[in-house]
Amino acid sequence: MALLDKLAAAADRFREIERQMTLPQIAQDPKLFADRMREYRRLSPLVEAYAQYCDACRREESAKEMMADAASDPELYALAQEEYRASGKEKSALYEELRLMLVPRDPDDERSVVIELRSGAGGEEAALFARDLYRMYTMFAVKEGFRTDLVSASPTELGGLKQAVFQVSGEGAYARFKYESGVHRVQRIPETESNGKIQTSTVTVAVLPEVGEIDVRVDPSDLRFESCKSSGAGGQHINKTESAVRLYHKPSGIVIECDRERSQLQNKEQALRLLYAKLYDMKKSEQDEKIARERRVQVGTGDRSEKIRTYNYPQSRVTDHRINKTLYALDAFLNGDMTAMIDELTAFENAERLKGEETT
Repeated sequence: MALLDKLAAAADRFREIERQMTLPQIAQDPKLFADRMREYRRLSPLVEAYAQYCDACRREESAKEMMADAASDPELYALAQEEYRASGKEKSALYEELRLMLVPRDPDDERSVVIELRSGAGGEEAALFARDLYRMYTMFAVKEGFRTDLVSASPTELGGLKQAVFQVSGEGAYARFKYESGVHRVQRIPETESNGKIQTSTVTVAVLPEVGEIDVRVDPSDLRFESCKSSGAGGQHINKTESAVRLYHKPSGIVIECDRERSQLQNKEQALRLLYAKLYDMKKSEQDEKIARERRVQVGTGDRSEKIRTYNYPQSRVTDHRINKTLYALDAFLNGDMTAMIDELTAFENAERLKGEETT
């Protein structure tokens, strides 16, 4: 289908969604209404840009006709010619913008996310680096206008993190954080090292789109809850009361522990939200693998065992291996200044998707 045909079809679909959202059967179904609202928000900027493109086309054609009619009037001809050039330039720019906007987007891009950090090779040094990554992500989230909430954590005696789970809430969080899934490698002299030898350690990051019960069906009989005491730091209240919750999902074998809230009910709700995200991610991963086998166009949903980035302290260097991008500003990056890297990863994936579309 040609680009303009796709745009016309998108405009038709936008109008159809507007109509459907007024229907009682849609408005009364939370899942259907949420799906339509997401599609409405996704199509809205595309339809607006398409309207601007059509207006530029009309102005260009009108200016062309005026030039033909004003052949004997140099002043009027010059005005028409200027309008013709300006509208033509605007039309070309909008055309390129629309090409990129038509690249199929990840339907989860607008969701909030759940991020899991797990220390890998390197012992205590890996746990300390997991702490640094947690700080980096929370600072980046603030810069992007998102809110973060710690769900669970397993701190070490030296202040590192064996494991941490936290939420990043806000529209579009997944689009900004999804490229972080994978193995992050650090090269530095550990705080625990006395002879000054550089050590390589790793942390695994998993980024899951946050979903609700309407997105994932869970049989209550498949769940088992246990109350337990928190294993981490948090003051006398958390350590002395069994407000923490451990959730078992029998079919998948997933075990989730939440201990950050004072109320056991709140921790239970938090555990369920994390379970939904994990089950949804399992299903999504299967679909992504199938797509990847047919067309390699994604950088954000690869194998989580893949080394995606190296943080080299002696050279103050951070290198993303997927796009061969190196920044010599490690301190700023670890302070949440990740925007340039994330923008390049987004642009790379969009370009790959566009190539994939053009060859199908």
